[in-house]
Amino acid sequence: MQAWLSDFLWTYQNLIYSLGINGLLGLSMYVVLAVGQLSLGQAAFMGLGAYFSTFLTMRLGLPFALVLPLSCAAPVVFALIIGTPTLRLSGVYLAIATIGLGEVLRGVYLNADFLGGALGISGIPQKTTFSIIYGLLAAAMLVLWLVGRSGIGRAMEAMREDPTAAQVLGVNLARYQLGALLASAVLAGLAGALDAHASSFIGPNEYGFEPAVTILSFALLGGISTPLGPVVGAVILTLLPEVLRGLADFRLVFNGLIIVLAVLFLPTGLLPLRMRRSA
Repeated sequence: MQAWLSDFLWTYQNLIYSLGINGLLGLSMYVVLAVGQLSLGQAAFMGLGAYFSTFLTMRLGLPFALVLPLSCAAPVVFALIIGTPTLRLSGVYLAIATIGLGEVLRGVYLNADFLGGALGISGIPQKTTFSIIYGLLAAAMLVLWLVGRSGIGRAMEAMREDPTAAQVLGVNLARYQLGALLASAVLAGLAGALDAHASSFIGPNEYGFEPAVTILSFALLGGISTPLGPVVGAVILTLLPEVLRGLADFRLVFNGLIIVLAVLFLPTGLLPLRMRRSA
């Protein structure tokens, strides 16, 4: 039994890693959608976490236990810089602005020789483990669940339903929106660091428009009523190319179709649950 389990984990190691990492990315989208903001900068945050963690590991030789929390610094600083100007926007304008900023970063990766250029960086030490990925995923879900059940979660839901009414009731929209953006940056940065040290390679094209759409589809498919929804969406969409291996090249087509169908027929996602909040 133990030998069978070891063989299974070895054979599907990359897939199991991807399930947990994509779950974190789904949560990074959840926190901004939970306050009614369509920000699509998660792929950019992921790239910053991946490149910065690689620098800390390969150039400075820091231990992975220290690299993981430090890898959040670059995406958080970037989120702080873009937060004030971009969060004045909303809806599709915010989505376009954040995608554009992500493409600017991708252009930097492509043209900076010290970042590997178009060839990316290979030979990154494999430091990621199952326990680290799923431990962080469980911790993130627990924290977001507790936040969602608190008064903060009530304010976030009010912002999502009607930001004008929430502001009249005393909710500080700017503070909550910036807080959600920073939380998104932390989660996506962690996912980028874990992915870089699992696959041993990073490249500019892994953090462009296509990954941004894929991360959005995680949340839309699973739903954003609870933190569990985006994780379920991430699991389904990560397994789908494996189940339909012959159609894996059409992943972006499937993700786009899922977004359209979810908006039309499943506006609350596959898990339209509502969290019971404490009084």
